[in-house]
Amino acid sequence: VAKRGLCPGAMEIFALFFVVDPVSLSLSLSLSLSFPPQTVHSHKPHFVAVHCQEVGGKNYEASMSHVDNFVKELLSSDAMKEYSRARVYLDENYKSQEHFTALGSCYFIHESLKNIHQFDFKAKKFKKVVGKETCSETLESTSMLEKEKFPQDYFPESKWSRKGFIRTRWALADCAFDLVNIHLFHDASNLVAWEKSPSVYSGTRQKALGYVLDRITDQRYEKLPYFVFGDFNFRLDSKQVIESLCSTATMQTVRAADTNEVDKLIFRESDNDRKVVLQLEKKLFNYVNQDVFRENNGTSLLEFDKELSVFKDRLHELEISFPPSYPYSEDSSQGKQYMNTRCPAWCDRILMSASARDLVLKPENEEKSIVYDNIGPNVCMGDHKPVFLSFRITAGAGKPNANKHKCCVVQ
Repeated sequence: VAKRGLCPGAMEIFALFFVVDPVSLSLSLSLSLSFPPQTVHSHKPHFVAVHCQEVGGKNYEASMSHVDNFVKELLSSDAMKEYSRARVYLDENYKSQEHFTALGSCYFIHESLKNIHQFDFKAKKFKKVVGKETCSETLESTSMLEKEKFPQDYFPESKWSRKGFIRTRWALADCAFDLVNIHLFHDASNLVAWEKSPSVYSGTRQKALGYVLDRITDQRYEKLPYFVFGDFNFRLDSKQVIESLCSTATMQTVRAADTNEVDKLIFRESDNDRKVVLQLEKKLFNYVNQDVFRENNGTSLLEFDKELSVFKDRLHELEISFPPSYPYSEDSSQGKQYMNTRCPAWCDRILMSASARDLVLKPENEEKSIVYDNIGPNVCMGDHKPVFLSFRITAGAGKPNANKHKCCVVQ
């Protein structure tokens, strides 16, 4: 961890990025006591970015009024008391079908970090970050971020999708970059996802992610290194992973009596008393051996994690060394157990451009100073397990002349 007593112009900035997808108010409030403060206390970063999806939880209409208390509790926690500046952006405007994304982007700056600026997208210049500010409701009115909800026709199966992205831009000690909070579309049906490889849902996510990447690299603003992190809802290739898991099984198709549509698929061992290996329904993925998703962090299944490969020239990721981040049991006594609703997958990710990867993996950076992992592997935190990335940035890294560059004009 970088020493805090150094001059900001010479110091290494220790950044910590989180992805959180709370699913209920009670879970969200409990996180304020243990997350991110415990992880922050362990790593002692100078700059903390927390990207949340589904702010307010599934019952956001009833729970949204408590979100502000959650933020206040987080800001006042002992572990965060040395963070003298903060910017919290919460999309709480659930009454707006046109704009509501339920995204939350929170940024905390340690008191020792002096040279910190945030970009004003309207004024097209960086402004010094002073004090703590919370912005909610109509985020469209603030010029300190870009926010967009995906068009309804991107995911017509959902009557009211909340998927979208928030983009902010930062300059730390003359090193400038974009941070993008993203939430992509889920798999609406396991049965539909199984029909072909890759699934129709994979194509929908590809379209939305491509839109975001085009948007943040267009000609309106200077192109900078960028980090994109949130719930991508990336899934394993359903058809291929099921064929692998059930390679010696036979499949039985069960159809609905009234519509004759496929209602259930049952995979049984050819021998062994016809033991059921997998039951697959629209919202059921009941596999006989969950250990396969946990053993060696589930890495034997990474060959079926293919959605990022489409963007191999635009997005990069550090090596995954944690189990699939979704869907965990919401039973507080089963922190390691997966729900039998979906095939476990690495939905929650921290991705970056090639130039951002260079910031993280610069030659002088010791490998042990970089950590890409999940949080609370044995603790229930909702159906998504939070993921984080910690690393150090040398002042001016990635932009040797940033202090002279037009994009880093400050006021």
